[in-house]
Amino acid sequence: MISSNETGSIKFKCNWLLSEPVDEKMILDLNRWRDILFDYKYIGVYPNGIGYGNISIRLSEKEFLITGTSTGHLDKLTNQHYSKVISYNFNENSLTCLGPIKASAESLTHAAIYEMDPDTQAIIHIHNKKMWDILLDKIPTTSANVEYGTPQMALEIKRLFHETNLIEKKILVMGDHEEGIIAFGKDLEEAGHLILAHQ
Repeated sequence: MISSNETGSIKFKCNWLLSEPVDEKMILDLNRWRDILFDYKYIGVYPNGIGYGNISIRLSEKEFLITGTSTGHLDKLTNQHYSKVISYNFNENSLTCLGPIKASAESLTHAAIYEMDPDTQAIIHIHNKKMWDILLDKIPTTSANVEYGTPQMALEIKRLFHETNLIEKKILVMGDHEEGIIAFGKDLEEAGHLILAHQ
């Protein structure tokens, strides 16, 4: 099912398989970094109630664990708030996830980064207007005409890998998605410190 195209909503066909949550041990590092980013308000909720920001780790070549949709407002997450993406198809604009919650609306964007860089093991997507203004078009930046959470954004991410130094920078600005910034790395430490280095 595809939800409406409001900010913060899922724009892909989400095949959600309700299942038991992952082991708490699998989310220890995720929650540690998510807590840091939440404290900085890089992940959170706007006054209108729309949440923002997400975080993921790779589990295998095609699978990853990501924060669930509509969790930005929560100050603490448990294993009830994470979803395991087990397959996706950019051409069909579809994704299959399992867990107690649907995967983040940005899941296809995370999938594109994992697909383009086999060394990437963690991805962080934050919102910060000041950082976004400073970095816009100074580092790899997606086209302002490409909407977040869509197959076109996945293709745009792939374009940046081919045409810019994104593989070295490991941080990008979402040109269409005011405040949106994504960092990635070999682990959450690398991705998280990339964000903090640009404060």
